Amino acid sequence: MWPYVVAALLGLFLLRRWHRERQTVPGLPDKHVLITGCDSGFGNLLARQLDGQGLRVLAACLSEAGAEQLRAATSNRLQTVLLDVTSSQSIARLWGLVNNAGIATPCAPNEWLTKEDFVKVLDVNLVGLVEVTLSLLPLIRRARGRVVNMSSVMGRVSCFGGGYCISKYGVEAFSDSLRRELRPFGVQVSIIEPGGFRTGMIDPKPLVKTFTHLWERLPAETQAAYGRHYLDKFAKTTSLAHRLSSSHLWHVTGAVTHALLSRCPRSRYAAGWDARLLFLPLSYCPAWLSDTILGLFQPVPANGMP
Repeated sequence: MWPYVVAALLGLFLLRRWHRERQTVPGLPDKHVLITGCDSGFGNLLARQLDGQGLRVLAACLSEAGAEQLRAATSNRLQTVLLDVTSSQSIARLWGLVNNAGIATPCAPNEWLTKEDFVKVLDVNLVGLVEVTLSLLPLIRRARGRVVNMSSVMGRVSCFGGGYCISKYGVEAFSDSLRRELRPFGVQVSIIEPGGFRTGMIDPKPLVKTFTHLWERLPAETQAAYGRHYLDKFAKTTSLAHRLSSSHLWHVTGAVTHALLSRCPRSRYAAGWDARLLFLPLSYCPAWLSDTILGLFQPVPANGMP
């Protein structure tokens, strides 16, 4: 008897959530959404999707070439700016903000990196995100709008050294505190946690090139400690990660679209099979277990313990 009751209640709960999450906010043509990092990847695809749904999109691009290509592929509702989003006059009715801009390199064992290497990534992925958000919060608060921050499963499980994983942990913390602070004003804050997708950020060639450059600037003693084979193993791991990553960017942009347009958005969205089946479960495992599993894919230093 009780198993049937529990199953029925669970079914009703899932049906109610499905119904609530399918409802979208009204008046989309009157709403403005700012998206950073629209030259390519998630931001570019998302800008085109939201423009197709009738929203007025303000797309922040890194280069004029990227902005021109995006304008050519969208309607005249979409406008572009080059980074300095706070000076634009077109965000007077800003309702949604998508913080998508980010970089991944340099990434390497932490010992190989300098403070400047960390700062380079943190400035874009975390400090830049915070600065843009703070600049636009008064507009979003008055509009009772939405903030969507692009994090990563690497904000739950740190798989490699450098500023990228650190920045994503920071995005998670900033987003959590922001969500609680703005909830009384009717502002929704969501976090997107993608797994591996082929956006160019994990392209093996530039990653291996950067990794090799970092290796070559190391002192001879450090090079000997890690061994030349460390480079070869990194190249193989990077190539494997790229092959296993998904080319279906719509998994991510669909989550962002739902976070922006649903009447009942989620606080977190995991995107990608690896995010759901591997990294999120790993984030709940004991440290010794997650370390053991991830260690299977990491190079072993020449002078490391067997």
